[in-house]
Amino acid sequence: MPQAPYTVDQLISAKAIAARVEELAAEITETFRDTDKLVVVGLLRGSFIFIADLVREIDLPVEVDFLEASSYGDAMESSREVRILKDLRGEIHDRDVLVVEDIIDTGHTLKHVLEILETRHPRRMEVCALLNKPSRRETDVPARWIGFDIPDEFVVGYGIDYAQRNRNLPHIGKVRFVGE
Repeated sequence: MPQAPYTVDQLISAKAIAARVEELAAEITETFRDTDKLVVVGLLRGSFIFIADLVREIDLPVEVDFLEASSYGDAMESSREVRILKDLRGEIHDRDVLVVEDIIDTGHTLKHVLEILETRHPRRMEVCALLNKPSRRETDVPARWIGFDIPDEFVVGYGIDYAQRNRNLPHIGKVRFVGE
C-alpha cells in the first residue's frame, strides 16, 4: 500500500529524551531497590530503543524479556483488537516486573497485556511508558512512570514507526502529511 508523502517535525529532542530516561531510571532503581533481579518486559517493537537506554541506566540486576502485541499494523489508528505476536520466553511468577511501553494511546493494548501478565502472578508489576496521550485514553491503565505527555499527534522516532519507517530517528517527531 503506497504511503502518502509526509514530513516529520521534531517534537521532543534526543537530549530531552536522554535526560528524562536518566530521571526515570533513577526513580525505578529506587522503587525496586529491594529486588534481587528486576524483569524488564519490553513491548515490541516500538519500545526497543527506549528499553535499551533505560536498562543501561537502571542500577540493579536486570533480566530483559520481550512481548509483542499489535493493535495497529501499518495503520495510524488502533483497531482495538489486540493480538499477541510474541510471548515472553522467561517466567515472571513471583518476580518483580517492569513493563516498558513506547506510547500509551487508547490504553487498550497495554490493558490487555497487563491482564495477561497478571495471570502469571508476578510479585509486583509496574509500568513505564515513554509517551502518553491522555486525550486519547479510552481505558484506565496504571502507568507509574511517564516520560512525556504529548498531544494527539501521530509520532515517530526513537523506536516508534509509521509503516516500519522512521524508527531510527534519535528524537520524537510528529508526522505531517503533505497538504495538511
